[in-house]
Amino acid sequence: MKFMQKYFGRLLVYPYFCTITLYNYARMKVKTSRMEALKMLISSMELSSQEEVLRALEKEGFKLTQATLSRDLKQLKVAKAASMNGKYLYVLPNDTMYKRVSTPRSAMEMLQTSGFLSINFSGNMGVIKTRPGYASSIAYNIDNSDIPEIIGTIAGDDTIFIVIKQGAHESDVIDSLSLVIPNIK
Repeated sequence: MKFMQKYFGRLLVYPYFCTITLYNYARMKVKTSRMEALKMLISSMELSSQEEVLRALEKEGFKLTQATLSRDLKQLKVAKAASMNGKYLYVLPNDTMYKRVSTPRSAMEMLQTSGFLSINFSGNMGVIKTRPGYASSIAYNIDNSDIPEIIGTIAGDDTIFIVIKQGAHESDVIDSLSLVIPNIK
């Protein structure tokens, strides 16, 4: 028996470990996309109860319990705030930047866009405006693309500050950025 454990014990445990690891990875992927969808829904819709949030998430393909939703809302630090009409709605932290839209798109539709809104230049500086929450990932992609015309970036929630090398032309910067932000042109 000890002989079998010594030589075959790892073989019996390894498939189990791989199954658990793959299961946990798949669960985290679902949670990540659910959290992103939840942020998009809260920032684009007027939701005032967990029941409304659960229905909206279900329309997006996420079936979850009220307890799971409550944990997700707590993790995102979602709060309730009074709207202009006196109704209390769910809001994300620093929600003053999250503007409600009159015709909201589905969360999956919003997740498929680059988040880019506009770019403006002044001297050797540029400011890129994005949808709330997109600036950090776009700036990360710009920094890791080694664009020769850009020295560096600083990102907030919905704004990216870029420093452009002296002598670089705006059109060259936009051409280079189009590799990172396809809809910049």
